[in-house]
Amino acid sequence: MDQRGAYLDSACGGNATLRGRIEAMLVEDSSVLDESVARVAKGLFSDAVPLKDFGPYKILRLLGQGGMGVVYLAQREDLGNQVAIKILRDAWLHPSRRERFDSERRVLAQLNHPCIARLYDADTLPDGTPWFVMEYVEGMSLTDYCKRYKPGIARKLQLFRTVCEAVQHAHEQAIIHRDLKPSNIFVKSDGAIRLLDFGIAKQIDSLEQQVDQTKAVHRMLTPAYASPEQVRGSRISIQTDVYSLGVILFELLTDELPFDLSNLTPDEAASIVVTHDPPKPSVVVRKNSSADSPSGQFRRAEWPELDVLCLTAMHKDPERRYRSVEALIRDIDHYRNGEPLEARPDNFRYRARKFVRRNRRMVAITSAVVLLLAGVLVYSTIRITRARDSALAEAARTARVQAFMMNLFEGGDETAGPSDQMKVVDLVDKGIQEANALNSAPKIQAELYQTLGNISEKLGHLDQADSLLQRSLQQRNALFGPESPEVAESLVALSQLRADQARFPEAEQFARQAIEMDTKLLPASHPATARAISQLGLVLEDRGSYDQAIPVLEQAVQLQSAPDGVEADLSASLTELANCHYYSGHYEISDKLNHRVLDIDRELYGDHHPQVANDLINLGAIQLDEGHYDQAEEYDRQALDIFQSFYGKDNAETASAMTLLGRALVTDGKYADAADMLQQALNTEERVYGSVHPRVASTLNELGKVAQKQGKLDLAKADFERMADIYRKVYNGKHYYIGIALSNLAGVYVDEKQYEQAEKLLREALQLYSETLPAGHLNVGIARIRLGRVLLLQHNYSQAQTETQAGYDIVQKQNDPPSSWIQNARKDLIEEYSGLKEPQKVLELQAASSSASE
Repeated sequence: MDQRGAYLDSACGGNATLRGRIEAMLVEDSSVLDESVARVAKGLFSDAVPLKDFGPYKILRLLGQGGMGVVYLAQREDLGNQVAIKILRDAWLHPSRRERFDSERRVLAQLNHPCIARLYDADTLPDGTPWFVMEYVEGMSLTDYCKRYKPGIARKLQLFRTVCEAVQHAHEQAIIHRDLKPSNIFVKSDGAIRLLDFGIAKQIDSLEQQVDQTKAVHRMLTPAYASPEQVRGSRISIQTDVYSLGVILFELLTDELPFDLSNLTPDEAASIVVTHDPPKPSVVVRKNSSADSPSGQFRRAEWPELDVLCLTAMHKDPERRYRSVEALIRDIDHYRNGEPLEARPDNFRYRARKFVRRNRRMVAITSAVVLLLAGVLVYSTIRITRARDSALAEAARTARVQAFMMNLFEGGDETAGPSDQMKVVDLVDKGIQEANALNSAPKIQAELYQTLGNISEKLGHLDQADSLLQRSLQQRNALFGPESPEVAESLVALSQLRADQARFPEAEQFARQAIEMDTKLLPASHPATARAISQLGLVLEDRGSYDQAIPVLEQAVQLQSAPDGVEADLSASLTELANCHYYSGHYEISDKLNHRVLDIDRELYGDHHPQVANDLINLGAIQLDEGHYDQAEEYDRQALDIFQSFYGKDNAETASAMTLLGRALVTDGKYADAADMLQQALNTEERVYGSVHPRVASTLNELGKVAQKQGKLDLAKADFERMADIYRKVYNGKHYYIGIALSNLAGVYVDEKQYEQAEKLLREALQLYSETLPAGHLNVGIARIRLGRVLLLQHNYSQAQTETQAGYDIVQKQNDPPSSWIQNARKDLIEEYSGLKEPQKVLELQAASSSASE
């Protein structure tokens, strides 16, 4: 400005009037030049084209206007039907708009589907302004419809499927919509769907032209529904529409968008869409569960499939999405018909391949570490409170077996990846194929069958484990004879499997046979003999015979405490002995034993090893039962830190530690924190093991308890129902774990005052207990007390008294009977005898209760 002033002084020769006029002209000129041509030209036109008639169509009113055009409601005078007329504004100033407008007309002319708004006519005004006439859709957007009428999940899926059919029709005409979102999907008053606004739709054969128009298209995208490739400006495909459909389905199921992009800049929003993975719909629903939320509209057992539907459609990688909208429709139909989905969550091979491609140099440097972590993962404990599992080298008992196992975990980018993404099932399947090919080396083959059988058992694949262990036993019988240390080793493995299957008589028989063989064939202090004895103790512990298990485990501990004993075996046996004392209520003894185990394991493995974490969890359980909640939580958090540092956050062992910490938080009344922790654990376990696995069921049990305590009874029922369903599938309908699930489910029905249903479930649980547990087991006693309570609530005093008394007698005979159930039983018996008009019995029980409280 100073230079301009100096120049004007010189040019005007001191003529102030002339200079003033020139400065005024410059100011006016500046105000024009500062505006874009489009903005200046806009003043030449009204905001909307003047109302007039378009041929036989009479304009009624303005429906709306946007940056590209104006839409009027009109009526065809000769036929009387109402239509929508869309007119392009400023066509001569924006050639690209004209091109898109003409493209939309061409696209609509190609489409003929009952769920796509139809094109009726098209023409231009005398000044060259184009317009077209299309079906007028009176209704509301898809999301507004769902908010107003609150349809159930089945209806939402029906609506969504109809939308998919319309999009599939467009794809069959080689047209990609590119702007699918609920505001472009209307639901008419009769419930019919109409897909609208093909303004940025694209012919598949013209996609090569899209790069030059990327910025313009970006301005028209709605980031919340745009695919990663759209916001990146990459090439689009029919999978682009599949992604947007996935977002719409997510919103229908959860009433939320997968990403909160509000208050973000365009670049920030784009970064979220490209780099962040969407949460599972089930997680969002659970966090926001309320009486009006979608959580009550479908059972938790259905969530995994709904998660897969959404997340497959919304995969970051277009190649991993549904290959077509037709494929998405098929899976919707599969879900609605209760059939298996075609889509699957990301498998190990895909994740590993992507990891290696992103990190080739790092993988080359750390491949040995990856293999080590793979071995640790496979052999990690399925019983988090038990520290009896061997390391990989010990499981593979010969150099050749060890080499085989290492080779099993190799294989480059197709079969190896970071430990927290390992899909062990794939490796076991590969291992079985390799073992089957070793017919020329039957001894090694038998070793491998046993090793793979043990791994399959830990993965919860009990039928596969049974087959592999039986094959190993048969080969060893043929190779070494029916009485040999090798056969004894197979019997110990089968004993452990039978215990996990709750087939306790067989488990005990196998363990005793192994002990007899080892005692006859091996030196008295041989580690194999001690392991067989320890296995017998474990069987007795698992069936609840703690008094019998304790001396057996003490014998194993004595053998393993010898100078030549195996310290890892000693640690495992001490852990089981501590567990027996814990279950018997001998907390002080259990605490001392667990501290001894902790010292051994720290000496063997250091302070930051999973075995040490297991020990801390056991110590935390004791503190929890003694009411020392803060100390229990501290132990559990220390254990979780170890698992996370050793395995990573997305690992099954870490998830198990989360489950146990969640249990501690529940006991301490921290329900919201517990629910979050348990949900994280469940997500990880489902990724690692799939939706049907004992660990998944165990975590569902804890989630159900939290939901019940929070008064979210529908969620609690869904958790316990799915828990029971998993145990039925895993254990072929015969395991006392199923009874536990049914008993817990009955408790929810009691809360809902549905006593007949609760009674039915408790009787079913008792039947299972009678088939799988000793008659005097604590679970039997508790179930009978619960059944008595339900009968009492139905005023069936006679049957109620019979069940409650039977349960009371069983619980009282336990080594350390739980006082809460004793008190509950006495209270119910007093009510029942009052109902039966037996005052003397009432007085006796009241006296017993008073004496106990003193």
